[in-house]
Amino acid sequence: MSELRHDPIQKRWVIIASDRGKRPIDFKKENIKISTTFCPFCKGSEAKTPNNISQILDDNGNWRVRAVPNKYPALKIEGDLDKKADGIYDVVNGIGAHEIIIESPNHDDDIPNMSTEDVQKILIMYRNRLNDLKKDSRFKYVLIFKNYGEAAGASLEHPHSQIIATPITPRTVSAELESAKEHFLLKERCIFCDIINQELKDNKRIIYHDNQYVVMMPFASRFPFEMMIAPMPQKHSHDYADCTDNELYNLAVVLKTTLAKLKKGLNNPAYNFLIHTAPNKNSSKRGNLDWNTIERDFHWHIEIIPRLTKKAGFEWGTGFYINPTPPEEATEYLKKIKL
Repeated sequence: MSELRHDPIQKRWVIIASDRGKRPIDFKKENIKISTTFCPFCKGSEAKTPNNISQILDDNGNWRVRAVPNKYPALKIEGDLDKKADGIYDVVNGIGAHEIIIESPNHDDDIPNMSTEDVQKILIMYRNRLNDLKKDSRFKYVLIFKNYGEAAGASLEHPHSQIIATPITPRTVSAELESAKEHFLLKERCIFCDIINQELKDNKRIIYHDNQYVVMMPFASRFPFEMMIAPMPQKHSHDYADCTDNELYNLAVVLKTTLAKLKKGLNNPAYNFLIHTAPNKNSSKRGNLDWNTIERDFHWHIEIIPRLTKKAGFEWGTGFYINPTPPEEATEYLKKIKL
């Protein structure tokens, strides 16, 4: 029988429609590659992209990871916010930052196939850019995300990810912050740590864990094979920007292994991954959120969302999601994948 499950963090309902009978193997299909005739991100094409914001070199002095401005940015860094009213509506200038992280000089590289050291370099670049962008008090939030495959929104096949800084805290993140704050005021504990501890005890949706990180499928998963990577409760951390190089090396091992299982188990599906971390405490406009306990009540995490199903009228009309594959079945399937 189908179930309605409640997500205590986002406070949304998900329908686990097991009656639809979508087994994990049913999603095993080839990811269609993006057709390109020229790639501006490949080694030797550096002049075709804007100048570097930052780069990380390999042991031979060659670039391994580059951060460059997006040539077609959603938001621009120059200017003032200039918030104003238009009748009942509010308008703010499109101020922000939009950067591309070119993850490798090699067109055919992919995180599952990279060395752990090279994946660590990508994660270090994320941290470095996050710390730099947080110096700008106009930016309230910085989102790091990756679109892999055309179905996930990628327009270029070359391995890359993106960073967008916004003058407004996104609604999804605000919901997490508010739930975390409410839980802490009630119980003086982190809601993410409580959920992880319960999941470790139940052991139904845990794909992997060590003494630093856990990989799990949410109880109220919106999509088949949706996953979360987070620091273990004993390593609680509210801000990805605080991660050490050693912690990012261990995270590189976990991320590389998780994506490799997904790639092998589902024949290289399109996916999105994103990092939810603490907002910018340097922002001059913090809204109504209380920052006094954020270090204890919030918990940064990575969300991985394979693009195996599509939202349709019911989802758009209700805000509910319909997931045809119980996360417990998806968990067991991925745990059995041998690399």
